[in-house]
Amino acid sequence: MNTNTTARRNQRLMSQRIDPACLMRIKSLELRAKTVVEGTWKGLHRSPYHGFSVEFTEYREYTPGDDPRHIDWKLAARSNEHYIKRFEEETNLCCHMLLDLSTSMQFQSLGYTKAEYAKTLVATFAYFLAQQRDATGLIIFDEQVETIIPARFTRGQLRRILIELERPPQGSHTNLIYPLKHAVETIKKRGLVVLISDLLSPLDELNTHLGYLRAQGHEVALFQILDPAEIHLNFHETAIFEDLETGERIALNPKAARDNYQQQLQEHQAAIQSFCRKQGVHYHQLTTDMPLEQGLSEFLTDRAA
Repeated sequence: MNTNTTARRNQRLMSQRIDPACLMRIKSLELRAKTVVEGTWKGLHRSPYHGFSVEFTEYREYTPGDDPRHIDWKLAARSNEHYIKRFEEETNLCCHMLLDLSTSMQFQSLGYTKAEYAKTLVATFAYFLAQQRDATGLIIFDEQVETIIPARFTRGQLRRILIELERPPQGSHTNLIYPLKHAVETIKKRGLVVLISDLLSPLDELNTHLGYLRAQGHEVALFQILDPAEIHLNFHETAIFEDLETGERIALNPKAARDNYQQQLQEHQAAIQSFCRKQGVHYHQLTTDMPLEQGLSEFLTDRAA
């Protein structure tokens, strides 16, 4: 693909991206997801995921120990070689999404919360995977695991996921370890595990449990969802700031606190990025003013590379 073609393609994709503020006005999660997928991923039919867009049965060479019932004997008669049919269970992706709906995810400065943005991200993944006949599951958590939908591809799976996403959150605090521990203990088939959270909590043991998933052969992606105000602390007047999870309140002059706040946030982010690199985890930071198509297409591009 030459430079001009690439530039035209990038311009076309940019024009197709939807302002999140407009997207969030759509009440239906399914329609939001459909809008993102159909508007942006039409040109990405062949994705970098093994399992995406698999619409035919593949073959692999027979090896001792394989069930001979799966040998394609007609092909063997023509070629004098033995091949095994690879069924959908072998070829299609199995994706497990872990969604943080703790109280900190209710923060907003743009008219919609981080939780709404994250739910739309999950719905978009689920919709796309369903279109590609891939298995999708969902774990919703706060200080504990609240909802578990095991990964599978069935006619009603997308609907089950969307119904759970529509339910109001129940918990308050964040505990990143419980959902990861559950994933480590219960997910037997290698697949893709996607953790979606603001990660504004202690990182104790997070590195260890991500490492357990990687050691089991899973691909792991981490999407950190932040509101732009959390990054820039762009408030101008002294005010009372309240921790959404603990209820603690402090009087704060944002201008005086901004430099120290941003330094601490940068150190927190650097720690996350460091152990993600070491563990081979795909890390992506999305702010809630970022078109969903941008973050997802960057993630797919990174995987392809």
